[in-house]
Amino acid sequence: MKLIQIGKEQVPAIGLGTYQLTGKEGELAISNAIRIGYRHLDTAQFYRNEEIVGNAVRKSGKERKEIFITTKIWPSDFTKRNFIPKVEQSLRELNAGYIDLLLLHWPGNDSSNDLACELLNDCIQKGYTRLVGVSNFSMAQLKRAQSLMPVFCNQVEYNPYTNQQEMVEYGSENNLLITAYTPLARGKVNKDAALISMGEKYGKSPAQIALRWFLQQKNVSPIPKAGNEKHLKENMDVEDFKLTEEDMKTIFNLCI
Repeated sequence: MKLIQIGKEQVPAIGLGTYQLTGKEGELAISNAIRIGYRHLDTAQFYRNEEIVGNAVRKSGKERKEIFITTKIWPSDFTKRNFIPKVEQSLRELNAGYIDLLLLHWPGNDSSNDLACELLNDCIQKGYTRLVGVSNFSMAQLKRAQSLMPVFCNQVEYNPYTNQQEMVEYGSENNLLITAYTPLARGKVNKDAALISMGEKYGKSPAQIALRWFLQQKNVSPIPKAGNEKHLKENMDVEDFKLTEEDMKTIFNLCI
């Protein structure tokens, strides 16, 4: 599996988005993902599935250090009273010992963002998380956060129809991970004529073409959600071909 090198850290390039994976079926999907080879799992308090993510990791037989776990804190908890207890709640739910990457799920207002950044520094000191970052932050908000804490990542909605080139270039130039959620545009890629045509050329599905496009961008990690084993396997099977520069440009132009 391709790894993204950010400083001294290595992050598995393709992760599993776990939004709406809940209950026994959700835990089975996450367990299947780990068995297939996923080593990067993305969850959040808002998803209400941290416990099953933790269960799947513990039951997998893999060493904890082999799995990169991201979770997120909701902006209503960016307060001195709530923030640390909410992180401790995530640690209990995950029961994984520590969090690899702890994010602010969405920006709050400027003052609450600043406070949350300071509290994320405390979480590093307490050993609750190894790395910290943000999600859905604008460029200005990201730069402000960087002045207050060691931002590792900005997680944003990014797919062939969403222009995030300024953020991606900034991440590449500043050694930041850009995690792309909804990378397959909720299935829209499967109906795209350009991606279908490329898929026929490479013997891949349109979704695989889109995921390969992400992997050929520096410091970008797509986290597609998948529940069934067929799609889980398909989303990982994207390392045996390479898109041409012309094909890359064609996909970039889909959002223009």
